[in-house]
Amino acid sequence: MAIEHVDLGAGPAVLFVHGSPGGCDQGELMTRFLTDSHRVVAPSRPGYRGTPLTDDARTPAQQAELLIGLMDSLGIDRFDVACWSGGGPSAYLLAARHPDRVGAVVAIAAVSTTYEVGLKRRVGMAEEKLLMNRFGSWLVGKLADGAPRTAVKMLLSEEGDLSRHDVKEITAQVLDDEEQRAFALGLFDTITGPRRHGFDNDMDQYAALDLPLGDVTAPVLLVHARGDADVPYEHSVHADGRLPSSRLMTLESGTHVSAWLGPDVADVQAAVRAHLSG
Repeated sequence: MAIEHVDLGAGPAVLFVHGSPGGCDQGELMTRFLTDSHRVVAPSRPGYRGTPLTDDARTPAQQAELLIGLMDSLGIDRFDVACWSGGGPSAYLLAARHPDRVGAVVAIAAVSTTYEVGLKRRVGMAEEKLLMNRFGSWLVGKLADGAPRTAVKMLLSEEGDLSRHDVKEITAQVLDDEEQRAFALGLFDTITGPRRHGFDNDMDQYAALDLPLGDVTAPVLLVHARGDADVPYEHSVHADGRLPSSRLMTLESGTHVSAWLGPDVADVQAAVRAHLSG
């Protein structure tokens, strides 16, 4: 099956597995800090953008095999894996099933066990589904272009359990930082449009997960904020307790996107680079 993907940069190869919702455009956005030193392959998982959702590509295990097939087709034998959020299950399974191929894993705010949707997240998911059509894409574009401060505040409030004061401070910081501002406003484009089938499938698949984390022999860097309002911090605690070789980088305050937005960005991205270079 043809898998939509982008192939960027040069150097040691990294496969980036996007979240729920997401796509290869999200992978391109989230790995900009790596492409000056690494070759990044960022696919769209089945049901997202140009990769079709078929009966043999629904489960995380099936998607893991599709991803290894993509790397085979590109002639990449050895590579590292990075994932965010809903990319966790297929990334962990790929590393567990192909230990001879994966050198290291970075799991940022990643799903690692059964994903239970809380009330705040349930409301957020309903809003996300409304954005996965033409009107939603148009609306988000208008908001990002015409009211960037409102757009960033909305994003931070949705993705983290932050006080109003913290949201205001981090919003100001993001808007004053050219790279963070571009990331925040660009992220909206990576969750709108043709992604509904993949998103619905992910939620169905993640309602009952039992991942073989003990079979992941590659060293894993886990990054997670305690205040993550999307994927609870406990997912990384769960993984850290079961992975044979892991280190949990805990952000005491923050959001689901603290690796790219907020005061911890430099420290997180430096840790990610160091882990992948190792």
